[in-house]
Amino acid sequence: MSGEILIPISMFLAIFGVVYLYLSTRNKERLALIEKGADATIFMKGRRNAAPIWKVLILNLALLLMGIGAGIFVASILYHNLGVAEEAAYPGTIFLTAGIALFVGFNMTKNLDKE
Repeated sequence: MSGEILIPISMFLAIFGVVYLYLSTRNKERLALIEKGADATIFMKGRRNAAPIWKVLILNLALLLMGIGAGIFVASILYHNLGVAEEAAYPGTIFLTAGIALFVGFNMTKNLDKE
């Protein structure tokens, strides 16, 4: 067998092993608690009033893409009008505005959870 086929197979086996171990251990812990007579509501301890995950993902993805777009726009202004080197303007501005957008998304997500 060549080396190219071993890498995807080993990655698949590693991911499968971790997921299987996590799920089987969680199941065993829950069964042991149920056998001891523990209340089943302890498995539902998550935040009940939290925003759905799809809203959080869409919000953060939209803000990230807007931040990248704004970064490209600002970088082109810096490069063409102010003479900043292209190698510094584009990556620096894109990463800066994307980080700002993700920070804004984090704060907006906290506000969603409060509602």
